[in-house]
Amino acid sequence: MVRLRGAVAAAALVLVAVSGCAEETTGTGGSQETEGAATPHETASGGAVLAAIDSLTVKSWAPKDGYGRDRFGSPWADTDSNGCDTRDDILRRDLKNVKFTDGDCKVASGLLAPDPYGGENVTFARGRSQVDIDHIVALSNAWQTGAKGWAPSKRIALANDPLNLLAVGATPNRSKGDGDASNWLPPNKAYRCSYVAAQVAVKKKYELWVTAAEKTAMKNVIAACPSQRLPSGGNPTNAPDRFHAN
Repeated sequence: MVRLRGAVAAAALVLVAVSGCAEETTGTGGSQETEGAATPHETASGGAVLAAIDSLTVKSWAPKDGYGRDRFGSPWADTDSNGCDTRDDILRRDLKNVKFTDGDCKVASGLLAPDPYGGENVTFARGRSQVDIDHIVALSNAWQTGAKGWAPSKRIALANDPLNLLAVGATPNRSKGDGDASNWLPPNKAYRCSYVAAQVAVKKKYELWVTAAEKTAMKNVIAACPSQRLPSGGNPTNAPDRFHAN
């Protein structure tokens, strides 16, 4: 029986737009977005993104000392308590022609059409995937722009917030590293406005700062698309108490 995922649907977000064999059940891809992982939604357009950029604190990067992926909790924790891990939630949300194995949680295959970063269609097959789930604001970037001083529950929330997650092609994504808008943008130029708007939304929501170069780069991108909407929604900024990180 298909699970009702009210907790995730209530966390609907905007914009955002990661890898077996068992008996598979077929999902409907896009039609599941409203009952599966959070569906993007958008807020005010016009100068909303530029205004949000201007609201961000500007500081230099803090040292990376002490950073580790484990500081943001176990990967893909089920922080929304819908019974599926975060990675599968995002695959379910972003892929088309989704097929599942072992019920309606574990995504076995699907199609990323198109990859927002590269612009091409990419096939997802669990275990041999060319699809990643990207943290739009990289976790190490977040660590150096405020997250180092957070409580563990907030770091876990950021790492699993659908607002900060996107299924993308592995090849362009792996060139990104922990880059910000000043040193990495998607090769697919048509997606750059959406990508920067998503970064701005995440940084604003979690009160992360930007560097001067990053702010300039963000404004340069958004100046070319003044009607770009600002994403909103996602999960709460603190994970449930049962989750722990160092």
